Amino acid sequence: MSQSPIGVVGAGTMGQGIAQVLATAGFTVRLFDVAEEALERARAGIDKGLGKLVAKERLSEDARADALARLHGTTELATLADCEVIIEAAPENPELKERLFRDLSALGDDIILASNTSSLSLTRLAGVCERPERVVGMHFFNPVPVLKLVEVIRAEQTGDATVARVEALAEALGKTAVRVGDSPGFAVNRLLVPMINEAAFLVQEGAATPEAVDQAMQLGAAHPMGPLALADLIGLDVCLAIMEVLQEGFGDPKYRPCPLLRRMVDAGYLGRKSGRGFHVYDGA
Repeated sequence: MSQSPIGVVGAGTMGQGIAQVLATAGFTVRLFDVAEEALERARAGIDKGLGKLVAKERLSEDARADALARLHGTTELATLADCEVIIEAAPENPELKERLFRDLSALGDDIILASNTSSLSLTRLAGVCERPERVVGMHFFNPVPVLKLVEVIRAEQTGDATVARVEALAEALGKTAVRVGDSPGFAVNRLLVPMINEAAFLVQEGAATPEAVDQAMQLGAAHPMGPLALADLIGLDVCLAIMEVLQEGFGDPKYRPCPLLRRMVDAGYLGRKSGRGFHVYDGA
């Protein structure tokens, strides 16, 4: 990798986590969001995350300060024009992402545009760009500083050099890159989110409580976290969006979203980020 800055678009949970691991690994980071308040929250969250690493003696105070110094927030998309790679981590909205990719592709011909989308078509995103061969999926997992996997998704148009470059970036971040085809849900979410959806059906039908479902899967299937606790961590709105992508992409009724999941999202019970999902969290 060159010493050019890395851009991150979106200062939410995923963008914040991606920015943190980039800055910790020594990269200059330009973190974009439309709202200054979101950038301030992200910087505070990253500072808190780095503080936890210091407390665990996995990072020195000097390294923490250096990482924060490499983090630059911006509300101007044009300031990303000198980035070698831009990682998009905006909400899972196809129209929003397509609009962003059109704007990002106009910043320069040599920029690699990587999407952190958890389920949307990379081929479709590449199709709106001037240099589609430089578009690729780079799917991190939450919490980004902890989980080692990065799914690298190749669109129909993606070039070999683009794949090699983002795999090298993942390695530089201490992650493991796994190549996955451009299919709805990719690999992990195509397996994981339907399981979460089925767990929601169990609760809806009264077959088991959320606590019972999670305990059963932890003790009976050696899962480190139950599927509904994991859904709360991911965000129930994200889980619902992925199920909708799977249902639309495959046209198979087995991917129908659980009505309870949809009602909870409509009610604003999104999981940890709202204080309430299948479980209730402190401060709810």
